[in-house]
Amino acid sequence: MSFRLAHLSDIHFGGENPGAVAAATAHVQAGGFDLVVVSGDLTRFGEVAEFQAAAVWLASLPEPRLVTPGNHDAPYLAWAERVAAPFRRYERHIGPAPAQSWRGAGVGVRGINTARGAQPRINWSKGQIAARQARAAVDWFQPDDALRIVVVHHPLIEMLGGPMTARVWGGPKAALRFAEAQVDLVLSGHIHAPFTWPYPCGDGKTYAVGAGTLSVRERGVPPGFNEIEVEAGCIRVTALAWTGSRYEPFRTWALDRRTA
Repeated sequence: MSFRLAHLSDIHFGGENPGAVAAATAHVQAGGFDLVVVSGDLTRFGEVAEFQAAAVWLASLPEPRLVTPGNHDAPYLAWAERVAAPFRRYERHIGPAPAQSWRGAGVGVRGINTARGAQPRINWSKGQIAARQARAAVDWFQPDDALRIVVVHHPLIEMLGGPMTARVWGGPKAALRFAEAQVDLVLSGHIHAPFTWPYPCGDGKTYAVGAGTLSVRERGVPPGFNEIEVEAGCIRVTALAWTGSRYEPFRTWALDRRTA
């Protein structure tokens, strides 16, 4: 099989990098991708104007698209709304928050919301995935899904040497469940740095793949996004970085893909 997707994350409208966003948009529009994935944090503070800008931007991207929310997509300043209805604004302007699905020929992609409006810990921006969410995702895949992809905002297992942590409650258990279900890729954002690495469980061929940011909130890495190409036996990930005038390859990975 041959399948190409664009993986973008953490645009943070209200604090976006305009040049990086415009160039990424043009690149994706011309790229001929089979799917566009956006793994959360479309906004900076979850303000209505930020969601409106995000909605206009998403509409400019080619279809099909799968978009999942991030922790910044719950309102930061409207505390009561964040607790009572954290993703009401997101659903009004963007789409469903709890889960998202897309299926093509031999490909199944399932989005899961790992963000929460409030949690019983000080840093509510960290991730959380319930056992029922992971179970529902696994049950959604079909036997003829030769390529299985899960999309979350927070990396389920910490990136080694990353610029920040996600500390996802339930993350390691969900990662194990996805590895046992032979999910190929778990796409995420949140840390604003691209990475790939295999989950240390199952057959070692379920890969975490993180995308960078298109915002001004850089964490030691230029703004950028990922191109992912899947072929028989191989998954190639190219992290593209914004130089200020164009995108250039920043890192590339060739990942062994499990065979049937």
